[in-house]
Amino acid sequence: MPKKQYPLRLDPQLYEVLERWANDEFRSVNAHIEFLLRDAAKRAGRLKKGASPTETDTDETNGLKED
Repeated sequence: MPKKQYPLRLDPQLYEVLERWANDEFRSVNAHIEFLLRDAAKRAGRLKKGASPTETDTDETNGLKED
């Protein structure tokens, strides 16, 4: 199944923080935001901890699975 596209408006300062953080983790900003949201959903019990990401849930910079 293809990923859902969603326009996201962020505060420029928050984007800069996310950009630096993503670079530290060798991810694109988009992949890092998805990683953070998936982790938050798991911690909140909204997503099963054992749920595997879809085939397309890979880091855009190095092709590695994020989970």
